[in-house]
Amino acid sequence: MVKMEKDTVKKPPGPRIEKPAEKDGRVHAQVAAAQVGDILSVLLAFRFINSLFVKTFFQPDEYFQALEPAWRLAFGEGSGAWMTWEWEYQLRSSLHPAVFGAAYKLAETVMSAMHLFPPFIASMLVVLPGALQSVFAALGDFYTWKLAMDVYGRESCAPWAALWMTVLNPWQWYCSTRTFSNSLETTLTIAALSYWPWELLADAKETKEERLKQKGRLNSLRTSLFLAAIAVLLRPTNLFIWLGIIALTLTRLTLDGQSPITQTTFPTLLRETVLCGSVALAISVVSDRLYFGFWTFPPYKWLYFNMSQSLAVFYGRMPWHYYLSQGIPLLTTTFLPFALLGIYKATLTSAKPTTLLSARPTSLSTTSFNTLKTLSFALIGMITILSLISHKEVRFIYPLLPILHILAAPYVTSFFTTPLTTPSKPLVLRHKIFLANILSINLLLAGYLSLFHQPAPISVLSFLRSEYERLHPDSLSLSASPQEQKELFALFLTPCHTTPWRSHLVWPGLRARALTCEPPLHTAPGTPERENYLDEADRFYAEDAETGKYGGVFLRREMWPQFFDGGDGRKGEEIPRFVVGFEGIEGVLGEFFGGEGEKMGVKMKKVWEGWNGLVNEDWRRGGRLVVWDTGVYPDGGGEVVDGGSKDEL
Repeated sequence: MVKMEKDTVKKPPGPRIEKPAEKDGRVHAQVAAAQVGDILSVLLAFRFINSLFVKTFFQPDEYFQALEPAWRLAFGEGSGAWMTWEWEYQLRSSLHPAVFGAAYKLAETVMSAMHLFPPFIASMLVVLPGALQSVFAALGDFYTWKLAMDVYGRESCAPWAALWMTVLNPWQWYCSTRTFSNSLETTLTIAALSYWPWELLADAKETKEERLKQKGRLNSLRTSLFLAAIAVLLRPTNLFIWLGIIALTLTRLTLDGQSPITQTTFPTLLRETVLCGSVALAISVVSDRLYFGFWTFPPYKWLYFNMSQSLAVFYGRMPWHYYLSQGIPLLTTTFLPFALLGIYKATLTSAKPTTLLSARPTSLSTTSFNTLKTLSFALIGMITILSLISHKEVRFIYPLLPILHILAAPYVTSFFTTPLTTPSKPLVLRHKIFLANILSINLLLAGYLSLFHQPAPISVLSFLRSEYERLHPDSLSLSASPQEQKELFALFLTPCHTTPWRSHLVWPGLRARALTCEPPLHTAPGTPERENYLDEADRFYAEDAETGKYGGVFLRREMWPQFFDGGDGRKGEEIPRFVVGFEGIEGVLGEFFGGEGEKMGVKMKKVWEGWNGLVNEDWRRGGRLVVWDTGVYPDGGGEVVDGGSKDEL
């Protein structure tokens, strides 16, 4: 028997398994591709859920600059869509509503072919725009992460910090799935920035080849320019972002290194800019021709009305520091200190920041450092220019939010994590209590704003639509004309554009009337007529000089004059089935219909009321939103919804 030593026995070699592992700290291409797909899928699902949980009213432009023209585009002039004065004067591009109009038409065609229950069709059409916008919102999150990856590197934790900031930002949750043109503009902007050839900011000493000559990079440039052109056509102020980027790319002011742009690069940039801009412009012009029925150019009309007519100030004036004192803080909320630090470091310091990797901090390349400087310059430039304009809103600088997230990302990472010296160990969280506090604040803000701050303007339309479906089950057709229904179903005695309109009322036979707020287009800027102009909503809420009360004079002289002044032949409004208003006007209506308006035969009964948040900056919108049945239609009425009892004024 032969005795063999243990250490002399050898196992046969097995198959060698190649893992898509990291080499020199770099992520394998297969892992990176799978990672991209997973991230996008998760973001799409997340933003879709986000859209379903946004049940509050923010600003009317969400509906009247997008969904109302889209509704008319999909269902025709007889659909009952409320077209505001901007569309009458062609101030808005048709590209944005065309996206939702096509979705409306396609969804209605498919559901009608399936013979679905009409109220179900209506409910699906109401949630459809938010679901579609959630796709754009998810793409905005994705391209924020992608650009951060390009700047800081795939091995860095900073891109993940940028992603977490955009996902957990309360403003993003509150606004990204709303159908503002600014929301789509934000996605177009960050996508265009992601495709932009940032290697043009590299140091000529570090690069030997002209990247734009490569087919892939040239296509990337074209994609960037086309998306940027569409963003500018949607919102002309978006041009300021790109002017800042191009200015620093060509001049290299404050940038490190020597420019890699050669004599052939500039003609290429100019050629592609003209080519891509012309394609986008042609699409826009043709779309506007088909929508308006004649040739027009909305960006020019927008510039003319806002500059020569000074109509923007009709909607409010803000101090010069509004974007600094309110705009950026509202956009970034709890991440504000990191955003300010990121702007400062990118703009005023010459030292390159370090970006934390899985185990070690690494200095940024010249290209990445110059990219951050350029993004910061574009951000500061746009805020400076927009601060010179009297009318300001936070959403006007919304496209800058992804840039703020990217600038803040390395400082969020360094503050909340501690890099270890051993490469095999992960980063360790620190300042956990502070992190938990700011995340809790963000979640509370997002939840309150999207569910509990001004939900009544949305829910009241669901009540009215369900009542219409109950009372008029034979009139549930999107092809019906409003004139086919003689009844004025609802009168809104609220500030102008307090609620959405046809995108939530749906049925064209559900006729409704609301107080308007058309600007004084017939007056010249600076004239007494312009200064003293009162729109219809202003006149309703204006105090009577004799009684010191509001509402009664307007109702008597403008709304229903046919019942007063001895019947002098003036034609007034119809008496509606329902009156909608905030609870502050309850006394006004009770006094009017119980006094001089008693002859009208109206017996007001409260049939619905909805909570509208803890506070409201507009006193006219204070308290609950209420629906009263006028009692002039015998088949109406009912118990109060929302737990109240039926009250008679």
